[in-house]
Amino acid sequence: MKKIFTALFISLFINGFAHEGMWLPTLLNIDAMQAEGLKLSAEDIYSINHSSLKDAIVHFGGGCTAEIISDQGLLLTNHHCGYSRIQKHSSLENDYLKNGFWAITRDEELKNPGLTATFIVQIIDVTDLVLDSIDENTPEEVRVGIVKANSLELVEEYTKDTHYNAKVVAFNYGNAYYLFVKETFKDIRLVGAPPSAIGKFGGDTDNWVWPRHTGDFSIFRIYTDPDGNPADYNEENIPLKPRHHLPINMDGIQEGDFTMVYGFPGRTYEYIDHNAVDYVVNVSNPMRIEMRKASLKVIDEAMNKDDATRIKYAAKQSRISNSYKKWIGQNLGLEAYDAIGKKKSFEAEFQAKIDADAELKSRYGNLLQDLEQSVINGKDVAFARDYFLEFYYYGPEIFRFASSFRSLVDLYAQPEHDQENIDKQLEKLNIKITGFFKNYDKTIDRHIFDVLWPFYNVGVPTEFKVNFESVIAEDLNNTEKLSKLFYEESFFSDEDALRELLGSSAKKFLKMVERDPVYLASFAISKNYSELVKPAYSASSAKVNLLMRDYARLQKQLFHENDFWPDANSTLRLSFGKAEGSKPRDGMTYTFRTTLDGIIQKNNTGNKD
Repeated sequence: MKKIFTALFISLFINGFAHEGMWLPTLLNIDAMQAEGLKLSAEDIYSINHSSLKDAIVHFGGGCTAEIISDQGLLLTNHHCGYSRIQKHSSLENDYLKNGFWAITRDEELKNPGLTATFIVQIIDVTDLVLDSIDENTPEEVRVGIVKANSLELVEEYTKDTHYNAKVVAFNYGNAYYLFVKETFKDIRLVGAPPSAIGKFGGDTDNWVWPRHTGDFSIFRIYTDPDGNPADYNEENIPLKPRHHLPINMDGIQEGDFTMVYGFPGRTYEYIDHNAVDYVVNVSNPMRIEMRKASLKVIDEAMNKDDATRIKYAAKQSRISNSYKKWIGQNLGLEAYDAIGKKKSFEAEFQAKIDADAELKSRYGNLLQDLEQSVINGKDVAFARDYFLEFYYYGPEIFRFASSFRSLVDLYAQPEHDQENIDKQLEKLNIKITGFFKNYDKTIDRHIFDVLWPFYNVGVPTEFKVNFESVIAEDLNNTEKLSKLFYEESFFSDEDALRELLGSSAKKFLKMVERDPVYLASFAISKNYSELVKPAYSASSAKVNLLMRDYARLQKQLFHENDFWPDANSTLRLSFGKAEGSKPRDGMTYTFRTTLDGIIQKNNTGNKD
């Protein structure tokens, strides 16, 4: 067992030189892959007629990649992908975050309600079927309706009389459509995780950078009903018997070996114009970095004080810090490689090719100009949306928590009470309260509000600011008074007071909640977003995406000598290359892998990560 984990541990840190692109497995350049050293056929990688590598690749929890590594449903994923589940199972008595966890028997494996593992059954190019009856003269709003109707029909056709689910996904801004038929399992149990000293070694210091020495893995197991079908947790369930599982190479990887990455990358924006890149580098990222830096300072200081707080906030801190570090690196890279300048040069070449063709010029001569104006016009609403997401979803938790009670408020406000639904809501909310306060500290949340409110209050463009006048009498620029109002005069910051209120009469509940400052502020913020920001952002994005549909298609048409792959969109992709070192800067050379020796060397630097 120790040898297997050591092999896994070392194999996680391989630096590779990759051919550009994240390819759909149905569109592989198998000749190029075999020329690099691949010994498999295209059918070995993706097949619907027999087991293939795709049958061992899992979309884990809706946002991560995992692999099946045994014929008993054992699943390997990143430590950070299992981190929130490890945190939920941790306590002062069983500190699995700090000490790790290993189930010696299957009875000791830990269940994870709500966690899913999804396999891709089939990928089908349905572009012609989805775009049937659509031509260049079809109005966009009509096109949207046709695409939706055709997509629903295809999903119904391919999932009828099965337990599969399916989704039609747009690629290249709607130039292509693929149907993904999927099989989703819901009984996923934690089997093992290393201590954070291994699983998070290097912490934020090493995150998103090389060289890394993190033992970034955790192990789960998929269970099915006795017939092998997806099922909710049940003690009678059995380990999954997979169509395929990946063997573990105990010999490791050597420099120059063929390597490939098979999984579900999130989002990329390869084909956007220089104005969109400028927004990311000079507007959005700097704001988000500063807001997260401020909240992380609060959280990190609190977590360092005691173990109980460290356990409570571990998953939250990880969720906030991951993108924070990514955006810092993203800006450094985009600036170092003059991404905006390179985009401008490409656009000049693109425009020259358009102008050289009379027909293209008549139709698309103003495409880049129109795209530029649309992106610029949409910057304010995009900024307002970014502020909303950073404050409401990644900032103080109390406002989002209060919004959970809106359904009960609506039910109580009805002339005739639907007692059955009210009882269901009360049960859900009592469970919600337990889960929320288990991992909540009012003092920490208040400090997060204190440091983030000035950003949100001042930074949101005037046109999209929240109208708080009818709900908050305090001066919006007086953070101290607002903080006192929200955290000392609200039911939602006090578990006992909130439970007592929840158990009161409908009349009293409505009376107290509808004057509660946190509830009123939460409602004002979310209403502003849903009624003002979101519609404006959707309209702006629709204009940009419509122009990007032509721009992306024409890039491929006019620069056909280049490789073009669809942007990542959380669908199954494959990248390939060789295990090689790199020379990122003058005088600096990285080898193709790291070893356990580096852990000892880094551990002696005094850095807490």
